[in-house]
Amino acid sequence: MHPCFHPLRRAALAGVVIVAAPLPAFACASCGCSLSTDAAMGYAASAGWRLSLQYDDINQNALRTASRAASPAQVVDEPTSGELEHQTINRYVTLGLAYSPDADWSFSLLVPYIDRSHSSYTDQTSAPFDNAQLAPSHLSTAHVSALGDIKFITAWQGLLPTHNLGVQLGVKLPTGDYGGANAAGTAAIGRHPAAFDSGPTSLVPSPGNLLDTSLQAGTGSTDLIIGAFYYKAVSQDFDAFANAQFQAALTHRLDHAGQDYRPGNLATMSFGLRDEANPDVVPQIQVNLSRKSADQGALADTLDTAGTVAYLSPGLSLRVAQSAQLYGFIQRPVYSRLDGYQLLPRWTATAGLSYAF
Repeated sequence: MHPCFHPLRRAALAGVVIVAAPLPAFACASCGCSLSTDAAMGYAASAGWRLSLQYDDINQNALRTASRAASPAQVVDEPTSGELEHQTINRYVTLGLAYSPDADWSFSLLVPYIDRSHSSYTDQTSAPFDNAQLAPSHLSTAHVSALGDIKFITAWQGLLPTHNLGVQLGVKLPTGDYGGANAAGTAAIGRHPAAFDSGPTSLVPSPGNLLDTSLQAGTGSTDLIIGAFYYKAVSQDFDAFANAQFQAALTHRLDHAGQDYRPGNLATMSFGLRDEANPDVVPQIQVNLSRKSADQGALADTLDTAGTVAYLSPGLSLRVAQSAQLYGFIQRPVYSRLDGYQLLPRWTATAGLSYAF
């Protein structure tokens, strides 16, 4: 046992883990939440159940390419996919339920609800660019509001007698609606794909009015999730943590020629500090890194979905009752290197409630 682990800290660092923040239907390198929720909430005192509810707000409104800002003129005059995106607002509400029979094992279920608004100048721009192409009448918008892809993750912390090193194995299921237009533009495929509901694209007959496959509530894929985490006290008042997770599609329902789609692999890593001097009020700081490979298939935007993003994430958790706590974080991107043209958030916000019983 680390010499700085006094009894209260020791109780706070064993048992149930709510495993990693949700990463719903990642359409790009920056539209999933990379915050480490397990570190935000800490680790429960004993075997039992934990219920959590988390809200994430991700407003992607900064057009970027590589590591710099991009302009609409660049997208139109030097195109990749040819689509000039305007804004994507992602709001995720995730219900989490975790059970730990002992200090070694925990089982977590994450159920996300997706509320996404997307707007773009699809099919309304052409080179050479001029500002008239950005007229409000050229803007098309779509709204997605539906259940996302559910995750089930198991964690084992029996590697060390202190139970502060763990490994994870899980699966993401294709429970969210998915699909879009086939590559020929002649038919809608998948399960209840959302369509544009205003603007010029909404007036196009189906399937030409359907939202991009990568922006639907689900991906249509069954994904493998593997991860690991480690935490320890580094002084009388401070705890440090590090974790990593990798997610990759094993199977995908959109798998026929001309109508195939496979989401890119996603790797995340987080590390940070928690100030445990006052267990009722715990300031925290995290660094969150994510790397996403390009989506694949005839329905994928292969040129504009890969990239690396780093966030600096200050936050706070509050114990509001003996078994309940609130937490909140702001994420600020401090580095990005994106393929093609993508919308990056200038900041993201996360708030959550956790109750152990």
